[in-house]
Amino acid sequence: MKSHFDFDPAVAIAHLRDSDENLRDLIDRVGPFTMELKRVDSLFKAMSQSIIYQQIHGNAAAAIHGRVIKVLNQQGGVTPEALIKASDTNLRTAGLSANKLMALRDLALKCEEGIVPTLKEARKLSDAELIERLTQVRGIGTWTVHMLLIFTLGRSDVLPTGDFSIRLGFKKLYRKRKDPKPDAIIKHARKWQPYRSVASWYLYRLHDLE
Repeated sequence: MKSHFDFDPAVAIAHLRDSDENLRDLIDRVGPFTMELKRVDSLFKAMSQSIIYQQIHGNAAAAIHGRVIKVLNQQGGVTPEALIKASDTNLRTAGLSANKLMALRDLALKCEEGIVPTLKEARKLSDAELIERLTQVRGIGTWTVHMLLIFTLGRSDVLPTGDFSIRLGFKKLYRKRKDPKPDAIIKHARKWQPYRSVASWYLYRLHDLE
């Protein structure tokens, strides 16, 4: 088991298996909890990549992201300061839409203002505090922050009910006729606390099984 989470995965798995029969069956089908955290050295890098990748196919997004990094490296590195210095022309030529360029400009500004914390500061903030601060950035919604909390910061108790895959996985696992509403998932998931992130990871894996 990995040690870079803010919880013990073995304890989380044991809790989920004991608290929910359906989830126990899913855990048995999927197997060990093998999630590995994304390694980043700044929230600016993590959030800028999230903005670039939004609503674009993975390969295309990766190409644009790579070109944006080249532009920023010409200004000294992948930092808020470099983004502020970079010209609109060069960033648009890299493939950014007007909306994404504005979102990245806003991200850089809010990093400079301290609204977006450093990675070290972020590790000390609660999930709610990070959601409140990061969603002030243009183009960053709650779902994006949930992904950061789970897959980058390794938080234990995040439930991204705004994610279609989570809702669909819940519907299949519990054999619901209708699409479950977020409130219904939240109510059911009380038994998963404080390890809803791990339960969510297994719901994502349900789609891989099929």
